[in-house]
Amino acid sequence: MSSFLAFTLFGLFSGAAYAIAASGLVLTYSTTRVFNIAHGALGMVMSFVFWDFSVRQGMPLWLALFLVLFVVAPGVGWFIQRFVTRGLGEGPVSVSLVVTVGLLVGCIGLATQIWPPEPRSVQPFFPGSDVELFGIFVTAHQIITIALSGVVAVGLYVLLNRTRIGTAMRASVDNPELLKLFGGKPEQVAALSWAVGTSLAALAGVLLVSTVGLDYYALTLLVINAYAAAMLGRLKSLPLTFLGAMSLGLITSYASGYLPTDGLLNSVRNVVPALFLFVVIVAMPQAQLRIGQVKGIVSAPQPSLFRALGWGGALLLGVAFLATAFGESKLLLLGTAATYAMVMLSLVLLTGYGGHVSLAQLTFAGVGALAYVKLEQANLVGLALSALIAAGVGALVALPVIRLTGLYLALSTLAFGVIMEKMVFQAEFAFGFNGTLGAERLSVLGVTIGSTAAYVWVMALFFVLMGLALLWLRRGTLGRMLIALRDSPAACGTLGLDARWFRVGLFGLSAGMAGLAGALYAGLRGSVGAAEFQYFNSLPLLLLAVVFGVTSVTGAALGGVGLMLLPVFQSSNPSAAGLIFAVIGFGAVALGRDPNGLANQLFKLGRLLDRRFGTKVRARIPVLPAPGEAQRRMHAEAEANAGAEPSLTSVGLHADGSVDVPLIADPSREVGAHAAPRG
Repeated sequence: MSSFLAFTLFGLFSGAAYAIAASGLVLTYSTTRVFNIAHGALGMVMSFVFWDFSVRQGMPLWLALFLVLFVVAPGVGWFIQRFVTRGLGEGPVSVSLVVTVGLLVGCIGLATQIWPPEPRSVQPFFPGSDVELFGIFVTAHQIITIALSGVVAVGLYVLLNRTRIGTAMRASVDNPELLKLFGGKPEQVAALSWAVGTSLAALAGVLLVSTVGLDYYALTLLVINAYAAAMLGRLKSLPLTFLGAMSLGLITSYASGYLPTDGLLNSVRNVVPALFLFVVIVAMPQAQLRIGQVKGIVSAPQPSLFRALGWGGALLLGVAFLATAFGESKLLLLGTAATYAMVMLSLVLLTGYGGHVSLAQLTFAGVGALAYVKLEQANLVGLALSALIAAGVGALVALPVIRLTGLYLALSTLAFGVIMEKMVFQAEFAFGFNGTLGAERLSVLGVTIGSTAAYVWVMALFFVLMGLALLWLRRGTLGRMLIALRDSPAACGTLGLDARWFRVGLFGLSAGMAGLAGALYAGLRGSVGAAEFQYFNSLPLLLLAVVFGVTSVTGAALGGVGLMLLPVFQSSNPSAAGLIFAVIGFGAVALGRDPNGLANQLFKLGRLLDRRFGTKVRARIPVLPAPGEAQRRMHAEAEANAGAEPSLTSVGLHADGSVDVPLIADPSREVGAHAAPRG
């Protein structure tokens, strides 16, 4: 009985901290329509600030807490709303998700740069002030956390439903223009919401840090629990959010205490929040079509078929040259870049063309790699089967949430990534815990591609073929339907287009492309493990795809190279590793509103140079005469020398020696009549 009470108490303590974090998340979303993926990352940064003030700077505990909750956190929230997320609620959900994911990655990079990894600890509030309750000891920190969660829930409910400011907060998202007519200030109201929400994230982080520890990723990813609680409240009901957080805390505590420590149920203990999130998303009611958005995203220009073939051939020639010049280690890096580029091509289809965001795209690549190894068919058939298996898994992920859109689809992929990593990839029947599996090189028509240089070139060939297929799809009817569904799903619905099954097929095709890349990667490396397909690595992959251009094949190629070079730069400059991460994250924040990215800037530069210098350059290039042109010129000169008038039409020389000449002396005769050759 005492153990049950202990687990119950710990569950209530955890649930209370989750409730505080989830309440801030609900507040910012219900007033600005921006789902802040970086909510936990902001709480993590504020926890480090609290440690810095209270431990390193030696401030009194109450002063450090006051500065963090009422000065630093509100200031950061105000800044984010004014300069980062302003107006995102009116745009596509995919844009706001990418921007807040960039904010998450940027916060982690900033924290690692300012506070390098080293042992740190934060003492709980009032240590040693324990209270015995029903035979168990309850700390003052736990009592304060549970009490604060109730105060926050009641306070926010009163703020939103019983005050003029709360009414303005709700009106600012429903109809900001109407609020302005009544003297309201929507921008200031939104900034206040973000200030309060960031303070609540900071409070949750400070309350959890004594238990979790000052860990960059643990504090950040614990917000998944807040996601689940907020989803139970449908991102608008604070009482349901509080109930969901407390229920999740209790379920997680009981699972860790009573589930066996071996077998499949052991892995369930680590994914209870993700399972809870997925189940809640599946149980969500039908999403309403978003109306009022007619203006679409301006996509990068589509190259002609001739130009696409030319650039594809140039890429293959460049890879062939590098393959002959590079050593084994650099060839593996080049093949890794090709893998990332192919996975980013799947994001071009899903995010760039379809407008949906996947937060676990590397997980689908892991499914393809695992299938390739387990099938033991290192040939084109095995490669195709691996891609089909990954496509089927992707369709299964989208199928339960077929009624939902944007945000819920993205969060379902996040939950799926956590579940796959903890329950499948680390299981004994898959890669095992920290284990690896051997993989054979691909064989084509019975010939094994044993050379790493040749294998890398084959991977580049697959990238080119996938890119050409995407461009062909984009130009066709299916591509126009994708763009229409991305820009205005309500308009497509009025035309009778069923977007639900279309969305499932899109997810499946995108996952199949990522699975194909994973299978090729397994053959390249010779052995693969679960560590290479961690779901968190899907976040920088998405960000670099957006930074370089998630709407173009060129952006995918550049993004693959950039993601490959990221660990290289970090290992060569350890002191700047966090800074590089921060630059990527905040770069995605800056470019998230323009999914065409840096690739589109290169296209604009190319068009500018062509307009300015192209005509002059082409004028200097000698033009070879067309076939038969020399004979025409000779005949014209002969006519001129003989005193005849110059020919006004073309003069053709046939293979039999006959010539087409104009008969201008007699206009009644047909021009270009067939005449015998002159002597």
